[in-house]
Amino acid sequence: MSKFTISIFDNKIFFEILKEIKLFSNFNIKHYHDFNLCIKDAEKENQLVIFFIKSSDKVKSFNFPLILVNQSQNSENNLLGELKDQITMPFTIFSFKKKIISLIAKSEFKKNSLINLNGYIIDKNERKIKKDTLELHLSEKEINFLILFSETKSPIKKNFVLKNVWHYSEDSETHTVETHIHRLRKKIVDKFGDNNFIKNNDKGYYI
Repeated sequence: MSKFTISIFDNKIFFEILKEIKLFSNFNIKHYHDFNLCIKDAEKENQLVIFFIKSSDKVKSFNFPLILVNQSQNSENNLLGELKDQITMPFTIFSFKKKIISLIAKSEFKKNSLINLNGYIIDKNERKIKKDTLELHLSEKEINFLILFSETKSPIKKNFVLKNVWHYSEDSETHTVETHIHRLRKKIVDKFGDNNFIKNNDKGYYI
């Protein structure tokens, strides 16, 4: 957690205060005046952003962890998303840090659940495979099967899949693997139009 950065947008005084508080000494604290630069850095780095802006509409679409600071008790609480939260002034520094810790934990959990597989993103937590704006729900067995491909560059033998996904004996005589691969290929073709997602040769299956 010591490597995590808290970025403050558009409140230099709050930035200076946070830098002086020992409670936040384990974080890197940054300040931004440039909104676009702040977003760009947050999307490519390990950051949580504190926004001092009036409208939540500007930050609804972002996928990095963020907190919107409301400066009025009458502000609408309509900021949705597991990595988004709001806090209304005045607030205690302890309640503020609690929100930060919670969002960072959720962000780390989400990041650790994602696997990049040949241009696709496998989400272990949500059991989805994603590419660009498309996503497809998969079964637990299908997710576990795809995880095997992410752990090796070599083709995977049928018996290896039987043992590690279905927990069958490696010498079992069954068409379970072939049947599931056929179904998974069809799902991928129907959703992504990819006819070459899972291939096979005499050494096994590969992506």
